[in-house]
Amino acid sequence: MASAIQKIALNASRDIPFNKLVLSQSNVRRVKAGLSIEELARDIERRGLLQSLNVRPVLDGEGAETGTYEVPAGGRRFRALELLVKQKKLAKMASVPCVVREAGSTILAEDDSLAENVQRVALHPLDQFRAFRDMLEKGMSEEEIAAAFFVVPAVVKQRLRLMTVSDKLLDIYEQDGIKLDQLMAFSISDDPARQEQVWEVVSQSHNREPYLIRRMLTEKTVRASDRRVRFVGLEAYLAAGGHVMRDLFEADDGGWLQDPMLLDRLMWTAV
Repeated sequence: MASAIQKIALNASRDIPFNKLVLSQSNVRRVKAGLSIEELARDIERRGLLQSLNVRPVLDGEGAETGTYEVPAGGRRFRALELLVKQKKLAKMASVPCVVREAGSTILAEDDSLAENVQRVALHPLDQFRAFRDMLEKGMSEEEIAAAFFVVPAVVKQRLRLMTVSDKLLDIYEQDGIKLDQLMAFSISDDPARQEQVWEVVSQSHNREPYLIRRMLTEKTVRASDRRVRFVGLEAYLAAGGHVMRDLFEADDGGWLQDPMLLDRLMWTAV
């Protein structure tokens, strides 16, 4: 007869006044990295607290609960809330959502702190790119997205440009078949079919360097620095319906003109 599976009990969740919380000395995070406390505080001010703090009761010398709770996991969130209190943007007694570990637990505070940080899985870059695109489609501007995630607008433009790469190549990137710097090179072109043709060639080669991908995608174009472009004028070329390919990830010296025939026609017309 099969034995019954023992059911687990999850830790209780409750709101605790901020002035009843203290940062635990058992928090394993010592090295500052990633989003600053000031930026995290601004983010909480904008959208609220997205993740509860992990706390446990502080006991007195006799083992009785003191009514205060230490925070071994969620120290950066605690410091951000503390900054908001100092800035008088958050009340000292504001309720903070917390997951409460029972007093006397056999799980060490350091264990909880380490687990929260080690078990965290970083977001795949492709998920970030898609999220930026979805936010743009739902009405946020590039500047608003940049401000919400504490990056410059140029970074958002780069991420959005990567979403113009062929869906087939994005799927390969998701499966780690293409490197990020290669994907950046493909974003020069807005022609998915051409991108896929180039990938078919380079994927069979030992040389998959980004410079080769860029060279293949631009082999039938004209540099914006070409003297013919200077003679005709880039504005005239664009006004006539010409298109310029730009590289948002490397210096491109003005880009590449995609329609050499149009450029030549404009040049002879101007003579």
